[in-house]
Amino acid sequence: MEYDFKSIEQKWQGNWRKSNTYKVEELDTMPKFYVLDMFPYPSGAGLHVGHPLGYIASDIYARYMKHKGYNVLHPMGYDSFGLPAEQYAIQTGQHPAITTENNINRYREQLDKIGFSYDWDREVRTSEPNYYKWTQWIFKQLFDSFYCDTDNRAKPIEELVHAFSESGNKGVKAACDEDTPQFTAEQWHAFSEYEKEDILQKYRLTFLSETWVNWCEGLGTVLANDEVKDGRSERGNFPVEQKLMKQWSMRITAYAERLLRGLDTLDWSDSIKEIQRNWIGKSKGASVTFKIEESDQSINVFTTRSDTIFGVTFMVLAPEHELVNKITRPEQKEEIEKYCQSAALKSERDRQADVKTVSGAFTGAYAIHPFTNERIPIWIGDYVLASYGSGAVMAVPCGDQRDWSFASQFGIEIKNIFNDTDISEGANEDKSAIIDHSDFLSGMTSKEATQKVIEALEEKGIGEGKINYRLRDAIFSRQRYWGEPFPIYYEDGIAKATPSNNCIELPPVDKYLPTEQGEPPLARANKDDWNIFHGERMEYNTMPGWAGSSWYFLRYMDPHNEEAFVSKEKADYWGQVDLYIGGAEHAVGHLLYSRFWTKFLCDRGFIGFDEPFKKMINQGMILGRSNFVYRINDTNSFVSFDKRKEYKCSRLHVDINLVNNDVLDIEAFKNWREEFKDAEFILNENEEYLCDFEVEKMSKSKYNVQTPDDLVEKFGADTLRMYEMFLGPLEQFKPWDTKGINGVHNFLRKFWRLVHDDENNFDIEQCEPNNEELKALHKCIKKVTEDIERHSFNTVVSTLMIAVNELNDLKSKNKTIISQLVVLISPYAPHFAEELWQRLENMDSVTLAQWPQFDEKHLQEDAFTYPVSFNGKMRFTMDLSADLSKDDIEKAVLSFEKTIQYLEGKSPKRVIIVPKKIVNIVV
Repeated sequence: MEYDFKSIEQKWQGNWRKSNTYKVEELDTMPKFYVLDMFPYPSGAGLHVGHPLGYIASDIYARYMKHKGYNVLHPMGYDSFGLPAEQYAIQTGQHPAITTENNINRYREQLDKIGFSYDWDREVRTSEPNYYKWTQWIFKQLFDSFYCDTDNRAKPIEELVHAFSESGNKGVKAACDEDTPQFTAEQWHAFSEYEKEDILQKYRLTFLSETWVNWCEGLGTVLANDEVKDGRSERGNFPVEQKLMKQWSMRITAYAERLLRGLDTLDWSDSIKEIQRNWIGKSKGASVTFKIEESDQSINVFTTRSDTIFGVTFMVLAPEHELVNKITRPEQKEEIEKYCQSAALKSERDRQADVKTVSGAFTGAYAIHPFTNERIPIWIGDYVLASYGSGAVMAVPCGDQRDWSFASQFGIEIKNIFNDTDISEGANEDKSAIIDHSDFLSGMTSKEATQKVIEALEEKGIGEGKINYRLRDAIFSRQRYWGEPFPIYYEDGIAKATPSNNCIELPPVDKYLPTEQGEPPLARANKDDWNIFHGERMEYNTMPGWAGSSWYFLRYMDPHNEEAFVSKEKADYWGQVDLYIGGAEHAVGHLLYSRFWTKFLCDRGFIGFDEPFKKMINQGMILGRSNFVYRINDTNSFVSFDKRKEYKCSRLHVDINLVNNDVLDIEAFKNWREEFKDAEFILNENEEYLCDFEVEKMSKSKYNVQTPDDLVEKFGADTLRMYEMFLGPLEQFKPWDTKGINGVHNFLRKFWRLVHDDENNFDIEQCEPNNEELKALHKCIKKVTEDIERHSFNTVVSTLMIAVNELNDLKSKNKTIISQLVVLISPYAPHFAEELWQRLENMDSVTLAQWPQFDEKHLQEDAFTYPVSFNGKMRFTMDLSADLSKDDIEKAVLSFEKTIQYLEGKSPKRVIIVPKKIVNIVV
């Protein structure tokens, strides 16, 4: 009887559930360790083999740390609000909660089969009212807070109101909108309630404002920049346009500097840190005011090259800039409107990325140079963004390549303000050039000129030195149904937070679509449909997908607390996540927002740390191997891959389950889809239809998904766990290939046979292990421990294989040796290890066993075989004790009979000895 993985895995999964093996409680007697995966969105397709990669790695480390004596928190939950469930609801009418529940059940079934050590009693779901009640509560804390620049932290809004009542806002140093007016205490008291709230909205950490957003008509909602690619939505591939809308936003910009500095404290990859640094985008420069000719308007610009101000020959506004309509001359109006419409179809990311296309339009208006009083033409161009800086640039074509290309395209003057520099072929962006033709700046270096200009600007009252950040406030509204409702109602047009901490639940609606007036789906709900209703109406928008994921790691610490999102005591115990594993694609989304919310919650005293994830590993993607068929254009005929060049064809994905070794099962293909039932095929010389293949992202739409279910059924969960690690380094992208899985499965079978006889009886020996057995074991302990510690999970598998092979060669069945080897394999193959641990007559779970301790003495050699050379030529070898000194080695060698024979009575001139290496006798 062989290794029966099916019955073993079923048995131990049942035992773990029954005995609550993985239940975790706070224990002051043990050091804590918090291991976490980025929790999944439960899609209808379920898990494919790529999804568990990070989960398996984190589970291995969690189990390892438990063996090392730590109290390990290793939970799992679901990021269960999402567009797919809502899209399905729109198509079918089925409530997203039903779809989500079904999908979660499917995920849970798959996860349980793989044998993870999750404490399921701590499971969270972001779409459950008992969870999003606290997301709403955190939103209200943000709403009732402002950022104090003096204390460099968030504080209650009541303190700001008190300051306004006492002395207005002249002395207040706080993060606020740039257009915030100054007012006295008397004026504050005279303001109406509406006017006061309008002022407070300019300070609140979550606030309403008119904002340029990525509007997706196809999805009926606003999208974040990271949800848009090439002007289209990542989900659904719908067109996205720029649109000015009143939205809830989060004042993440107040935390820009702290988010930047905090990166230095984190054990994250350099690439992720650099992505966040670039996204935050700190720049030192100056703000400059340019008056507009024949107008009382002016243009404020931010520039990092104020030293080049005398090289300005034109200005460029973002197409969305509020001044565009005000300053455009009548004769230019049609062209400007046409250009603005075209620019609105591009996302900000696409506009930034497209450096080759040069486009723009002249407004007909002119600005006045603040130093020379020269007229400067004002253009608009989509390479300038309304949300960065002031949405305007002073264009210096001699010193900026984009400006140079723009000026060259439209025949605008290019002044050269650099000494002894040729700009005929392009701009000079080298800051080492000496400034010239620039009045009081001529002859200065860039650094000298920059400081001089700032002094002059401040003296004239037309500018100042300034630090700018590329980071923008985060849009927090979605015009969807399936998301967290805002704890906000409106009274006399004023947005107010709901007074109680009770959850505002999603009301029932007749359709999951916007209303005929274009309002979000929640506007369809009647007053009586809401479980809580205040004022004239509730907020109709819902929160974005990143709301619930920004703090979920905290709820795992205290998931059943009905009085707080987490108790301070438990937050202090578990603290930061010690190891976080997830995808790098979340660098400027979830990972940035989580850091922001954590810093805010720390500022307000709810938790005692201001960074959520101490160490993070970004796992690579397991890629699928896709297959393709070639259809002859305008026909239903398919030609074999190796004959495709004879025809004009289109390449189509085909389900990999219809292909074996790249040969198509033609009958199965015909039955696959209705459109192919009458298909005809042109075969190759072997009378086969050969498919093309390509390694690419595993996706349902590419028909290349391999689910773990089939592999668990065929090989077992322990084999799958070990094989996914064996594929290569965790951080690397790697193609999925099942050809190697048999080797891993055979390794477990070999280990099983090592401790069972031919009748499958457990066969073990109780005696003292010999030196060879101890050496094999301790080599394994050393390498496995070192590799797990440095998260080199793939090399551990090969080390375990080597150890089993060595013990097999030694015919070792020693109980002491096998017991420790079982503990070493248990993080990787927990079912297998539990079964052997029980057969080794242990009463407790293997998860409670102490990690084996490495002892160097078992790797020390008792003897060493020395090659003995004469004048560099090796003549014979000698076995000597490994701990002999040089003098003892020399005495032993010189007295050896073969040495005497080769010396032929001569005395050696010199004896060269390198211990545990060589002996060379010079004669």
